[in-house]
Amino acid sequence: MIDLAHLDAVAGIVGASHLVGPGSDTGPYEQGARHDRGRAAFVVRPADTREVSQVVAYCVRHAIHLVPQSGNTGLVSGSTPDMSGRQGVLSLERLRGLDLDPANRTARVGAGVRLSALNEALEPHGLFFPIDLGADPMMGGMVATNTGGARFLRYGDVRRNVLGLEVVLPDAQGTVLDLASPLRKNNVGADLKQLFIGSCGAFGVVTQAVVEVHRRPAQTATAILVPRDDDALVELLVLFEELAGEYLSAFEGMSRPAMQAAIAHAPAVRNPFARGEIPAYAVLVELTRSWANADGEAPLDAVLEGILTRIWERDDAPLADALVARSDEAWALRHAISEGLKASGHLLGFDLSFRRADLPAFRRFMLAELGARHPAWRVCDFGHVGDGGVHFNLVHPHAAGPVPRESIEALRAFVMGEAVTRFGGSFSAEHGLGRANQVFYDAYAPDALKRVTGALLGAITHHPLGTPRLGPPPAAQGAR
Repeated sequence: MIDLAHLDAVAGIVGASHLVGPGSDTGPYEQGARHDRGRAAFVVRPADTREVSQVVAYCVRHAIHLVPQSGNTGLVSGSTPDMSGRQGVLSLERLRGLDLDPANRTARVGAGVRLSALNEALEPHGLFFPIDLGADPMMGGMVATNTGGARFLRYGDVRRNVLGLEVVLPDAQGTVLDLASPLRKNNVGADLKQLFIGSCGAFGVVTQAVVEVHRRPAQTATAILVPRDDDALVELLVLFEELAGEYLSAFEGMSRPAMQAAIAHAPAVRNPFARGEIPAYAVLVELTRSWANADGEAPLDAVLEGILTRIWERDDAPLADALVARSDEAWALRHAISEGLKASGHLLGFDLSFRRADLPAFRRFMLAELGARHPAWRVCDFGHVGDGGVHFNLVHPHAAGPVPRESIEALRAFVMGEAVTRFGGSFSAEHGLGRANQVFYDAYAPDALKRVTGALLGAITHHPLGTPRLGPPPAAQGAR
């Protein structure tokens, strides 16, 4: 599907051993983390920014479409090629440079450095990068998708923790844009790095990032809460923000079917509830403190118990039950949900966000509507109540038989449409954009946003890059 002369030219840049051609072992780069799969014309694995620049420049000049890929842990077909066999995968896995500056609390990290490797390097300095995820992605993909995670409530998303970037632009020169400043204050013009965070590679290839890192918690206290009812969920969150203040680091919701899937498919996960009776909904709440107890200072476990006591003593308390839990056991339950759901049947996942007060109403509406319209599908939602995010997962059990394709498309259209139009939410909270949600970008992104995005892309890029098509649809672009 691609001229061999092009393969020879790209191999000349990176070395023959770092170009995987058609018919070779391209499979790991073509298979996504969920149901997506494509066919790559080739896979190229540059060693550094200079080689990335040369590869991108060559491919732009010859109109070869590249899909940047780092850890390939995304869930929306954002880092895999399509089925045409005409797209090349630009793997960033060899860009593993890592330079720490503990005094500045920053790290300069290559796009191919995994989150676990970064935190392992930071641990001796008492530091960590606080984006908490079930997967172990690489930094390039985390920047490209603006990853959030379970501790967004305390530390924010990747965008809030990026100080600078190095980027290769998709132009005929493979221009290297050095925005990798370690300064926290640097108001000398437009903050161009923001164009590349969360845009899934459409504006350029992130090769390095300078990120702010944080003091590793010295104390942690965790509980699993059972809200009195749906309406008490947000009331409980606001109370914890009031009473725990900056100690509050996570407030994670888990529905009964999601917890059941985790416990059933992860033997090491313990059912924490009395008599094994899993409630309809529970919340994992976490407090953290970055210093050890000072003289006369209450330990964090005692602080958490005191907060729970104060909440219990309120008239019409928003709690039905509360279990103080070991942190590792509570998080084991939370982190086992994704794999448990994948093992339970055909998984249809939605990454949504809402105003926090609208999340319970959305859940009630969907439970009623989907129960009536699509009773074979189980709602197994969980996620980040503290920031209004929810991984709204639907599972079609294996025992229910094959899933008709039209059923999947109808479900996706219904859930996305109601989330955006009825509840004012976002169809892409933290997974970024890819082929899987392109149709919803086309349908729901505001026209003015598309026009401005298209104009910026036209000024910066000479050839499309990555999987999302940002800006107006092609017909609208041609009409201008």
